[in-house]
Amino acid sequence: MFGFKRAKKTAVLGAAAAAAAASALLSAPSAVAAPSPIVGGTTTTASAYPYVMQITNASQSQFCGGTLVSPTKVITAAHCVDGRTTSSTRVVGGRTYRNGTDGTVSQVSRIWIHPNYTDATAGSDVAVLTLSSSMPYTTAPYVSASNTSVYAAGTTARILGWGTTSSGGSSSNQLRTATVPVVADSTCGSSSSYGSEFIASDMVCAGYSSGGVDTCQGDSGGPLMIGGVLAGITSWGYGCADARYPGVYTRLTTFSNLVTAQVQS
Repeated sequence: MFGFKRAKKTAVLGAAAAAAAASALLSAPSAVAAPSPIVGGTTTTASAYPYVMQITNASQSQFCGGTLVSPTKVITAAHCVDGRTTSSTRVVGGRTYRNGTDGTVSQVSRIWIHPNYTDATAGSDVAVLTLSSSMPYTTAPYVSASNTSVYAAGTTARILGWGTTSSGGSSSNQLRTATVPVVADSTCGSSSSYGSEFIASDMVCAGYSSGGVDTCQGDSGGPLMIGGVLAGITSWGYGCADARYPGVYTRLTTFSNLVTAQVQS
């Protein structure tokens, strides 16, 4: 059904998660989950986007992104942390480069994954990490359940991450960013695009019909910002920056109330 692009898991994930990802790749070689080092974007810095977090293993090897929404809470994709333990997961803030040593590193004390999550392409691809120590960085606001108008087709959205700059390519050492337009649900769910694999209640697409700009492997879990507000989570897609197949992001309005309960807990 799909060959993970954005939602693609990397070798740093736990054995169970890695095995699941490998199975998914074998069964669906044509599709991909959340992208990595933004394709078609430009380099930027953590100081310009202080709410963008690196999700890493215990050795601080980055494999996903996340968004700081309170000093001790990070929103990310469920597929990034499914099968992981708190002891093997870290969150790094204020670090522009993947191989940097600056910034703030926090252990994770709790991982909440949406109870309905089974796979990125099945929806409910959202998770909230509780940090053991506070991050001293500006947080990002996120959409409320009623804020559905942000997804109007053509609206400009910002994507960020350390993912690969081409499908199957190498990850970007420096944080990258780009802007993409929100795609109409009718277009993303059409037979010429994702068809029935696109679940409008749980997902939103963003990208150009001609391709060229997109998230890619390694960008999973990172933010889709609209009007300075977190509106989506990098989730999955077919390839990276492919024409007719824009990036697929978790539609955060659908899960906002559940996320808020976790953020406030």
